[in-house]
Amino acid sequence: MLPSDLGAQFVDDEPELCRTLETALTRRGYRVAWESSAEAAEARLRERDFDAVVTDLQMPGIGGIALCRNVLEARPGVPVVVMTAFGSLETAIEAIRAGAYDFLLKPFDVEFLVIALERAVQHRTLREEVRRLREAAALEDAFEGIVGKSPAMRKVFDLVSRVADTESTVLVSGDSGTGKEIIARAIHARSPRKCGPFLALDCAAMPETLLESELFGHAKGAFTDARAARTGLLVQANGGTLFLDEVGEMPLAVQPKLLRSLQERRVRPVGSGAEVPFDARIIAATNRDLESEVEEGRFRRDLFYRLHVIPVDLPPLRMRGNDILLLAQHFLRRFSAASGRAVSGITAAAAERLLAHDWPGNVRELQNCIERAVTLTACDQIVPDDLPEGIRASLPGKPSLSLPEPSDLVPLEEVERRYILRVLEASGGNRTMAARTLGLDRKTLYRKLDLWEGRGGPAKDGADS
Repeated sequence: MLPSDLGAQFVDDEPELCRTLETALTRRGYRVAWESSAEAAEARLRERDFDAVVTDLQMPGIGGIALCRNVLEARPGVPVVVMTAFGSLETAIEAIRAGAYDFLLKPFDVEFLVIALERAVQHRTLREEVRRLREAAALEDAFEGIVGKSPAMRKVFDLVSRVADTESTVLVSGDSGTGKEIIARAIHARSPRKCGPFLALDCAAMPETLLESELFGHAKGAFTDARAARTGLLVQANGGTLFLDEVGEMPLAVQPKLLRSLQERRVRPVGSGAEVPFDARIIAATNRDLESEVEEGRFRRDLFYRLHVIPVDLPPLRMRGNDILLLAQHFLRRFSAASGRAVSGITAAAAERLLAHDWPGNVRELQNCIERAVTLTACDQIVPDDLPEGIRASLPGKPSLSLPEPSDLVPLEEVERRYILRVLEASGGNRTMAARTLGLDRKTLYRKLDLWEGRGGPAKDGADS
């Protein structure tokens, strides 16, 4: 519905039609002004703003096509919906080329007009948001290179600022592609250790024996091919930060050795009888729900508590609202400059698809999407056809107003079960995040899930990461 301080302007040389539409739309909460000529409409438009203009095509004087062009030139943000009783494909094409947003054939039901107006206003709002975010991106004051203005990310930035200058161990949790290593680097960059090294180790990328050697080092001759002694990353990171990525993938056999090193602040290289002290801050990251991993016996409880001193939970991209467009503008500028292509922005239609997409691959998926679009586009702005098919097809669904049949109604307990499972699915199976979203104690959530699993229900779907 239109904002109360703005409205729609109707232009038609049939005053009776204008009065009829004014009455019908006023009853629906719209504010309507109307004129019987394009010249009078242009004069009114110079005096005040409107959400949309609805004009007839066949009128004495300059006519609807010329009015479209004039509105587009004088007020480029105001969408124009044209209506005519003499519809043809040629007429529609001419109106769209003149800048019209939509096209209605007389006679039409008022509800079709309402839908057209709401779409036009939504289009204008989205265009304004794209413009605002483009300007914000141009003046971007990113937090340590991290783009984000949403409340969820501001909360993360605030927590990072508060823990950066401490020595506490930090555990960064979040779905793959949410930027856990970037957050770890931001903590390091704001810490007293910023002049020291920042070293990263992907715990999921190497076998157990090699992981031990990388972490703790090894003595000469400790194993085949150990022709020289090697200093482990815990010691190499002295004075700086060691980032343990995907720590939930660490083999159980290595976990007690890491725990002892963190407790004693000393390491024993593989094949050596001597211990070496180290002075490195530990930041770990995981895309798993480590509390669930502990309950299932796949991660040591004592190591979890050692790492989980300061938890930082990163929201998935789908929960970051307009950060999607802000990040898209950021990547667009980067890839346009790198490729030397003059791609200046994103159309409102393309932005609508970006906002509607679920982004299972999070920021990494969005980055790849924009790089592809910049590479393939034949325009100076990204349009829907430049996006991957799965994103191109993403459009916000309209809620159904119809009520279910009595036979389809379910008990309140079943409604609760379905909603909890939906939140758990949206949280990527992370029970801790789901419990926080639901406002439940984690043990209460576990108890409910166990109860449903015991009844043979589908509660296991998405229950574990």
